[in-house]
Amino acid sequence: MLQGQRLIPAIGTHRDLKAFLKLPLTYGILMNFQLAQLDDLVETMKKHDKKVLVHSELIRGLASDEFGAIYLIQTLRVDGIISSKPKVIEMCKKRGVLGIMRFFLKDSYSLEQSIKMVQYVRPDCLEVLPAVSIPLLEMIKDIVSCELIVGGLLREEAQIKAYLDSGILAVTTSKVALWDIDHVTT
Repeated sequence: MLQGQRLIPAIGTHRDLKAFLKLPLTYGILMNFQLAQLDDLVETMKKHDKKVLVHSELIRGLASDEFGAIYLIQTLRVDGIISSKPKVIEMCKKRGVLGIMRFFLKDSYSLEQSIKMVQYVRPDCLEVLPAVSIPLLEMIKDIVSCELIVGGLLREEAQIKAYLDSGILAVTTSKVALWDIDHVTT
């Protein structure tokens, strides 16, 4: 699914993109850019043989609904979309691109509701934010029956290693200093 890549850079600036393009990683997440910039950014990543994931809710000017997803898939030819919106993930499934559902854990109620949504939508992967306790992630993985990605509030290599060693598929981070660590690919 992610070709063995265990760390996925979340790219939010042009400087971050330049750093990512120098790494032997394939997948990168575009976020915090303007819609008008996406065409050039996607083209640049594709020229460097990179796979483009877009966080559709963090692109200024893009509708974060199924119509925005159609634009990303048909016009820009992205490889996957990250979204908390079920309709976007359903569109990814229909169009054959990677659909990563993202949910934020705030309390027990948000966990319960999010699990129900994931069981209904059945995304390719589930990204849980912020990165929470490993036993809780193991419980979530058993319930939803899909691969998990974690991100948010990760600041140290040891944190990333602990999650990867626990069986999490991958970790996302926007912290450039953590992108080039030894254990990010299998």
